[in-house]
Amino acid sequence: MKNIISIIVLLTLFSNAFAQQQTNWKNYANMEKVNSLAIVENGVWAATSGGAFYYDFTSNAYETYTKAKGLLGRNLVSTAIDRYNKVWFGSANGTIDVYNPQSGSFRSILDIYNSDKTNKSINNISVRGDSIFISTDFGISVIDANNYFFYDTYFKFGTFTSNIKVNHTFITDLIYAATQEGVAIQKPGALNLSAPESWNVYNQSNGLPTSIVNKLAFYNGNLIAATNLGLSIFDGNTWQTYLGLTNIKILDIAADGSNLYLLTPDKVLLYDGNSLNEIKSISANPTQLAYSNANGLIISTNTGILTDSGILAPNGPAANQFPNMIVDKQGNLWSASGKDISGKGLYKFDGLTWETYNTTNYPELYSNAYYSVFCSSNNTIYAGNWGQGFVKINSDGIVRYHADNTPMVGINQDNKFVVIPAFAEDSKNNLWILNLRPADKKSLYLLTKDSVWYSFQNPSEQYGDVSEFKNLVIDNYGTKWYLMTNGGGLGLYYFNERGTYNNESDDAYGFVGKTQGLTSNSVLSIAVDRRGDVWVGTNLGVNIITNPGIVLNSTNPQLKISTSFSVRQQTINAIIVDPLNQKWLGTNQGLMLLNSDGTQLLKTLNTKNSFLPSDVITSLAIDEKTGRIYVGTDEGLTSFDTPSILPVESFNGLTIFPNPLKLNNEPKLVTIDGLIRNSDIKIVTVSGKLIRQFSAPGGRTAFWDGRDENGNLVNSGVYIVIAYDQEGNNVETGKIAVIRE
Repeated sequence: MKNIISIIVLLTLFSNAFAQQQTNWKNYANMEKVNSLAIVENGVWAATSGGAFYYDFTSNAYETYTKAKGLLGRNLVSTAIDRYNKVWFGSANGTIDVYNPQSGSFRSILDIYNSDKTNKSINNISVRGDSIFISTDFGISVIDANNYFFYDTYFKFGTFTSNIKVNHTFITDLIYAATQEGVAIQKPGALNLSAPESWNVYNQSNGLPTSIVNKLAFYNGNLIAATNLGLSIFDGNTWQTYLGLTNIKILDIAADGSNLYLLTPDKVLLYDGNSLNEIKSISANPTQLAYSNANGLIISTNTGILTDSGILAPNGPAANQFPNMIVDKQGNLWSASGKDISGKGLYKFDGLTWETYNTTNYPELYSNAYYSVFCSSNNTIYAGNWGQGFVKINSDGIVRYHADNTPMVGINQDNKFVVIPAFAEDSKNNLWILNLRPADKKSLYLLTKDSVWYSFQNPSEQYGDVSEFKNLVIDNYGTKWYLMTNGGGLGLYYFNERGTYNNESDDAYGFVGKTQGLTSNSVLSIAVDRRGDVWVGTNLGVNIITNPGIVLNSTNPQLKISTSFSVRQQTINAIIVDPLNQKWLGTNQGLMLLNSDGTQLLKTLNTKNSFLPSDVITSLAIDEKTGRIYVGTDEGLTSFDTPSILPVESFNGLTIFPNPLKLNNEPKLVTIDGLIRNSDIKIVTVSGKLIRQFSAPGGRTAFWDGRDENGNLVNSGVYIVIAYDQEGNNVETGKIAVIRE
């Protein structure tokens, strides 16, 4: 009995160790929206809405920085270089990250992020000696560049409102602050800057054209203020209009010798001491400018860094929006981008490079509002558009299907406005298409592999004015399951035409909601697992339908619906099934992994214990050949590798690593790769003595922890690994050396 208990404990530990293996984390984000930049000798650093990047002018190479590389902040809005060449980044949420290029490491400062302030954005970072001046939404904080301690924080400037937003801090022998209420200047000799009386303040009553001051600079010995209504110069007491610039928004100013550069929302102006001229027009939304003798004028915009030689931005997805994703048969990730004007087209990622399918690159797409994406068994990509039907993408090119060249009917308000939220493929390789809120009530279309169209109506559907369909899956019985959200008959719908496309009399259809056993009518996601069970994600957890075939045999089927209590009360935005029949659930509190029947929560991954950029998961995809999981969030994309890999069809040698296995007093996991489905494993000595026996999890890989059947670490020696199917008809062997240290 003792040995049996020991084996059970070991297998439990083995299962947990397997479930917890997530490696090779990577973050992917669009870094075109550059909010701030800092020039160094050979390159430029950029703070973007998707992370940070460095561009080297000499090698024309990019280096990107995300959470997986140690950058904690999200939506970076400011950056600066200190006297030690460390790079400081400020985030909209108050996080400060400091990167040391010499050590290649980050340090995060969370004092402001963890403070009780409501608005915490780090609007600007200025450097003066060893002091780092942080302009925030509530004042100015000063940090020691050596030990990262806070010297002080200034909340109140003269008669200005307490906790005022500071847009920029400029330091010479005094401190100058550009705020939302005007300009604050340290009084000469004032030491206690926390005292309001230590500051002189200036606003419209002192000549400023507006209270909102964006930037300050000294030019020819004079203090200049860039405001939302023009440029002003300070004579020591009052402000006056400078260079005749009024009623024009000056975003940024930079002085370089006798030249003064001015950035407006659509142009760059240069004043050389004699005349003011426009030197560059800008179509993208600019944020900041800088000038260097080596590389000229550099401007941060929402499409990258604008230089004299072009736009600088690292390769990445076209936007940080991932509403729906799939992995094709060649391992490429495809993602939709969004509906209406938020859509940016489609993204394709081959593991190294992102390619954008939009109307600029492919005019035949007609619209960028691609909302759903699907890969068929012959590796054809289908992408649903918000209003313009769908497209087919393969080696032959792009073909668009819409209201004018198909039987598809759009919404009541516009019969040509065809929205396709989902696709599925049946056992005959026919394409099924879900049509949102069609005027003719035929929400399901079938396009056969011979290009014949059929349409179907599910009488159970109850539309509302803003009802939306989501997701479409086909179970082992050919039943189509899909969801309705946003009003109308909220819940789960099913339909089965029984293979008779022109005969409505034998159709099976129905609705499943809370009355029928679901936890909630707010259904958000759906998947069919490897046993044929239908998994339904709701705003109150996940339900499992274990007898979906009954809908074909009864007009009032009594579905067997159970609940996974491990994730009750969770909002299940997305579900994928991995090769081990485990369920990955995307929620608003992170990513959760359930075992095959939903009785155990094996893992929870969130922003606190992983490299996820956000806890709000919007979509999931898996590459079954590699075990790579892609996680779409509301703030970018993350991937990681798992051992959940599709098994091989037949044995063709085992790969065992690490080999040799070096053991001290702690077990280490050995990976056994190259297994067929449901392999059993034996570890034996060269003389044939059985050391350990266990079953593989079900995929291509299994793991051994270096212990024998009694839980003891094995001795040094050579061991034979035998893998075989449960019938014993297929056998493969390998060797591993063990060294006890």
